[in-house]
Order: sequence, then structure tokens, then C-alpha cells
Amino acid sequence: MFNRRSKFALQTDRLVLRLPRGADYAAWAEMRQSGVEFLAPWEPVRNVDYPSRRAFQNRAYWAAKSAKAGTAYPFLLTCQSDGKVIGGLTLDNVRRGPSKAGSVGYWIGPDFARMGYMAEALEAVTHYAFTTLDLSRIEAACLPENKPSRALLEKSGFKYEGVAQSYLQIAGRWRTHVLYASLRGDRRGKTNAG
Repeated sequence: MFNRRSKFALQTDRLVLRLPRGADYAAWAEMRQSGVEFLAPWEPVRNVDYPSRRAFQNRAYWAAKSAKAGTAYPFLLTCQSDGKVIGGLTLDNVRRGPSKAGSVGYWIGPDFARMGYMAEALEAVTHYAFTTLDLSRIEAACLPENKPSRALLEKSGFKYEGVAQSYLQIAGRWRTHVLYASLRGDRRGKTNAG
């Protein structure tokens, strides 16, 4: 599962999940630009400099620093076959001590949605979190109407846990989210999502 070139790279059947590098800017910018309309209903409003090279370089620096500190693992999803950037998945807000938890967030380019790539990536990151990082809980949240994201989480073994009112600002306004979690060694079985 691990790519020998980087301590923070994971390999699946079709993907390499790795930290972003400055050289990824053009590919990342192209993928984000192609998905602006596709992603806008599900994401926060971005700063005007978000798509800039400088902002990307800062995020790449933050990614390396955070992974080294063990507080976040912001992976780019790249195809094994050609190295193409197709999305991102971040294990963030990693907490140690009695909590041993983290949160995941993800995005994928519109041409790669609903092809199983994100399920593959989420499985790899969840496995990494539970085995290598020794976490016991991975949390995720999504908008109630985001049926593809809810289906992904449920297919990936995340269980519905409830609702958080005004949880995040999405598309410029505070939005209620449904909460999911995956627990290491979970034996709860399937739950009915509300």
C-alpha cells in the first residue's frame, strides 16, 4: 500500500495518494477549473487568490509541514497509469491522546466522479489512519442532499451519527450537515441514515 518514494504516499489498485508538490500546480489548477460548477454547491466560497500559484505553493508547504507534524494528511489523488491529478482527500484535524480521531474531506474532478476512485482513496486513507496512525475514529460530514457523498460514506463503512446545525459555510451560507463516522473495529452493522 505504501509508495517507497514518500513516507506519506499511499498506493491503491489505480491510484497514488500523495502530498502535493509545487510542480503539481498546473495539473491541479486545470482539474479545479474544469470542476468549478460541479464542485461549487458542495464547497466553501474560496478566497480570490485560491487558484493562484502562490496560494497553491503555500498549501503544498502546509501539507508537508502538517504531515510531518502528524496533524493533517492532505493527499492529491493521482492515477497510477499516467500521474494525472483527479482529486484530493484530506485527513485533517488529527487528534491524539484519548480522542485518537480525525476528519476527512474530499473532492474529485467531474470526469472522474462515480467511477469508484474516491471509494478506493477513502478505503486507503481509513486503513492508514487505523493502522499506521493508530486512530480509532474517522469523521466525515456532508450536506443532506449530497446523495453521492452519502452513498460513498455508507459504502465505505461510515455510519450515520446525526445532524449538525449550521455546521459549515458552503456556497456562501451556513449549512446543516449530516455526520458520519468510521470506527476501528466497528461492529455496529448498517444504520439507517436520517
